[in-house]
Amino acid sequence: MAKTRVLIVGGTGYIGKRLVKASLAEGHRTFILRRPEIGLDIDKLQVLMEFKRQGAELVEGSFSDHRSLVEAVKKVDVVICAISGVHFRSHNLLLQLKLVDAIKEAGNVKRFLPSEFGVDPAQMEHALAPGRVTFDEKMTVRKAIEEAKIPHTYISANCFAGYFVGNLSQMETLLPPKHKVSIYGDGNVKVVFMDEEDVATYTIKSIDDPRTLNKTLYLRPPENILSQSELVGKWENLTGKSVDKTCISKEEFLANMEGADFVMQVGLGHFYHIFFEGCLTNFEIGEDGEEASRLYPEVE
Repeated sequence: MAKTRVLIVGGTGYIGKRLVKASLAEGHRTFILRRPEIGLDIDKLQVLMEFKRQGAELVEGSFSDHRSLVEAVKKVDVVICAISGVHFRSHNLLLQLKLVDAIKEAGNVKRFLPSEFGVDPAQMEHALAPGRVTFDEKMTVRKAIEEAKIPHTYISANCFAGYFVGNLSQMETLLPPKHKVSIYGDGNVKVVFMDEEDVATYTIKSIDDPRTLNKTLYLRPPENILSQSELVGKWENLTGKSVDKTCISKEEFLANMEGADFVMQVGLGHFYHIFFEGCLTNFEIGEDGEEASRLYPEVE
């Protein structure tokens, strides 16, 4: 059976690199959008050259050149966008509206997966400002996709392990605390922590699966659902050392937003919804969604 032709936009980024690897590993004919905006970023260029050596095909295109995007998407069956949506790196989610326009004009794409890979924005109508901008913009992109009648799959990948596990979910660091750890609330709210390689693997498996067509794929393997207290306990068992734990009430936590810069306010808001409200696990998956580990039990 012929493999799917896949275009990955943002293929040199944090999750994009993993999507390219997973697509190649599945044997798909894999294209990466090479944007002229890469400029003198030699690290990204080297990533692209290495993927080309591994069999990926580079196709030139730019968000500032509609015709180039149309020609790029005409080459493929599936488009996956992985451009950044986090404010501490770069935040470009609404650029995807140009990609939607190109896909609509090309008329050949069988599936579009926009850049989501986090909290399901459809569950976040109540989100705090200014962090809600992330969810609002993702919903704006979803609305454009659905109005254009583009076949799609949305990926809700929850918390990337690289940003939430090694640091025991502490803010402003990626390293584990040596002596003290802040516990949000009582520390018992359930959170979903996902290995980034698994995120990519599940995503690529979904691209031509009829069961995920026009649905949200939630990545919720039962063994990946832990509270912060359970996460800290695993770290203590692993190291053989205890850490001092300070519980922070939601009132104390939200008070940190006063006077904080925009990026910090966004982060605080997202952490509040995840660790105090339990926004990753406080709802049941409905008929418009599927759970990844149930569909693909072979992923370990």
